[in-house]
Amino acid sequence: MSAAGVDVRPLRVSPVIKFFRWTLLLTGIAYGAYFQRKFSKIENLRREQELREKPMRDAKRAEERKRQLEAEAKFLDDLAKGHVA
Repeated sequence: MSAAGVDVRPLRVSPVIKFFRWTLLLTGIAYGAYFQRKFSKIENLRREQELREKPMRDAKRAEERKRQLEAEAKFLDDLAKGHVA
């Protein structure tokens, strides 16, 4: 193996390129923080609304389930009496 093919010295990066790399990195961090805060507020409002609506939704589901159970019981009674063929 030739010693000429192996160069272990670090590459010198232009200060302009370094500036833009850091600028883009910090811009990305700021962008992410801004949108994280924005979407967190939206999500918190949605969760609060769901918590307010939960009792109504649960009551509606319980009523629907009760009607289904009553209809099923009536069907089974009719079936047992021979009214349904």
